[in-house]
Amino acid sequence: MAELFEYALVRVVPRVERGECMNVGVLLWCQSAGYLDLRCVLDGERLAALDPFLDLAAVRTHLDALHRVCVGGPAAGAAGAMSPGERFRWLTAPRSTVVQTSPVHTGVTVDPAGELDHLVEILVDRQGPPQAASG
Repeated sequence: MAELFEYALVRVVPRVERGECMNVGVLLWCQSAGYLDLRCVLDGERLAALDPFLDLAAVRTHLDALHRVCVGGPAAGAAGAMSPGERFRWLTAPRSTVVQTSPVHTGVTVDPAGELDHLVEILVDRQGPPQAASG
């Protein structure tokens, strides 16, 4: 049976004052399945096009911290003790930093992990517009 899920894009905004951003990941929460996960793909060359002086090591550190909160537990600090739903809300709270999340979107799926893979492919990984099926 299809279940409701929520997701947000994870974006890098190298210079907040310019408002330019690049999607680098997807955070997905499916309450009925108890599924919360984050997948990121960091492309330094593409980010350098927005800001050649961006500190990629700092961005990776921030993304690693988001992943620790997503997983939960002591390694995530106080946020790690929250329920998965509370952690999703904490992770998607608006911030004015180099790593931000988009507004939350919804959908339905029978496979949250597969849906996360699909969203990463079409919203983060894809290097061009979708190709029409030839046949």
